[in-house]
Amino acid sequence: MTADTGSIARALAPNWRDWRAWPDNLAGLWRRSLRFRTILVTLALTALAVVIACLWMAISIQNDLFESRKDQILSDSLRATTAAQTTLNSAVLGDAVQLQNLMTTVSQSLLLQAAGDGIEVARIDTAPSQIAPQDTRAGLAFEASITPDLIASVEQDESQQWWQSVALTGADGTQVPGIIVGQQLSIPVADVGPYAVYVAYDLSTASQTLGFVQATLWGVGIALVLLISGIAWFVLRSVTTPIGEAADTSAKLAAGRLNVRLPVRGEDELATLGRSFNAMADSIESQIKELADLSLVQQRFVSDVSHELRTPLTTIRLAADMINDRRDEFDPATARAAELLNAQVQRFETLLTDLLEISRYDAGSVQLELEPTSLAHLAEDVIESMGQLAEQHGSDVRLVAPGGYSPVDMDPRRIRRIVRNLLGNAIEHGEGRPIVVTVDSNTHAVALGVRDFGLGMRAEDVERVFDRFWRADPARTRTIGGTGLGLSIALGDARLHGGTLAVWSELGLGSNFVLTLPRQDAGLTTPSSPLPLDPGGDAIDLDDLGRTQPIEVVRGGPIEPAKG
Repeated sequence: MTADTGSIARALAPNWRDWRAWPDNLAGLWRRSLRFRTILVTLALTALAVVIACLWMAISIQNDLFESRKDQILSDSLRATTAAQTTLNSAVLGDAVQLQNLMTTVSQSLLLQAAGDGIEVARIDTAPSQIAPQDTRAGLAFEASITPDLIASVEQDESQQWWQSVALTGADGTQVPGIIVGQQLSIPVADVGPYAVYVAYDLSTASQTLGFVQATLWGVGIALVLLISGIAWFVLRSVTTPIGEAADTSAKLAAGRLNVRLPVRGEDELATLGRSFNAMADSIESQIKELADLSLVQQRFVSDVSHELRTPLTTIRLAADMINDRRDEFDPATARAAELLNAQVQRFETLLTDLLEISRYDAGSVQLELEPTSLAHLAEDVIESMGQLAEQHGSDVRLVAPGGYSPVDMDPRRIRRIVRNLLGNAIEHGEGRPIVVTVDSNTHAVALGVRDFGLGMRAEDVERVFDRFWRADPARTRTIGGTGLGLSIALGDARLHGGTLAVWSELGLGSNFVLTLPRQDAGLTTPSSPLPLDPGGDAIDLDDLGRTQPIEVVRGGPIEPAKG
């Protein structure tokens, strides 16, 4: 990794020290990292599956544990109650004392046989009796936990066993889960009547068992999630590491480092991908080198031919000038031929100059000669120098300059060439209509716009207007010469200044070229232009722009820092 690549990686690395930036950091990881995204999805789906499984198992175990404990309690209670009823039926009963002692003994025996935690025996008949035993209680006190519904159910049915899940108060005063089972006992003695027997069972032990099972389930579930996540990370690492290497290598290859290659390990699909990628990179590198060599040969050929043609062209130009100067001495046909010869030699010399300039751009040997220059004054000079040409074509060139007077560092020769090219094209294609040259500036840039109201261009022509040797209408005859390289050179000059040259055009509405140059102290690579590219609803009335009504040139006053 180079120093620049390392600085970029450090700049893009997330800052985990600031917790407020964590959401943005996680979102960035989700977008950039396939490994993080896959592991997170795997972890989420595994956790969801484990939670569902643990909940289902916990509920099932809880229900099964409760049902099994309830069935055991009902069976023990029924067996103990049946044994107690048998004891009461077989006893020889006498006075009240014997009945009370028998009831106490039966209650204690019933609690012991039912394996309960508390018992309460209460007489159902409220009529007074001299021999009926008193209500008895033993073990855990749970009278307050017996609900009226359970009492009513037990008292209404003498043969049915009833139960209810309640909260019991333990010996330490805490609430514990429990079950109360109720059933009738009958004493075969007149004036006594049936008794309701309630046996309470403490289920705290079952609750503790259930809690242990559930904790074990959740612990195993969490361990399973972590285990699966670790396995997924290990498997994904073996897959995503080569993919990451391929992505990094592709980025380096796209950045121009043609010698980078993927390491190939093994014989699997990833190894096949690596070998195919390396073969593709070798092919791209060889083709790019061939194209670079061919481009270099072409550049040298154009440069050498252009230089070699300069000497004979200079001689031809001198001879053509001499012949053209004496054309009045020739007959009309010869004089016309001499005039055409001189014009074509001039055009050929211009083409040769443009080809030399293009070759310098291709070779990267163009250098700017910067000078503080006022763009508004430069535009005024160009308009004045091309006034005769505009008059010949019937075009009225207007300068509107609300800004752009303060000097800006630029190469005046190249900027003047851009303005001459734009204005020359506007004169040739302006159909004799007015041409408006606008200069303005802001704190970031200065700009110059050339607006004509000629035929305009189609959208597909606008996209190619800066191509070399391209013409919107090849059948149209050039009236002021031209080589087809002017706009391409102008675009190169603008970019060389760190500026832009853009065009807007529509059929029937004309064209608008905007040159934007940054102020050197602003340091902008893509300056915001003070002039709009699309004139939009400028709604300029051509009658108002009549050739006999010149637009007043708006000149700047004293130079101010806020407006150039």
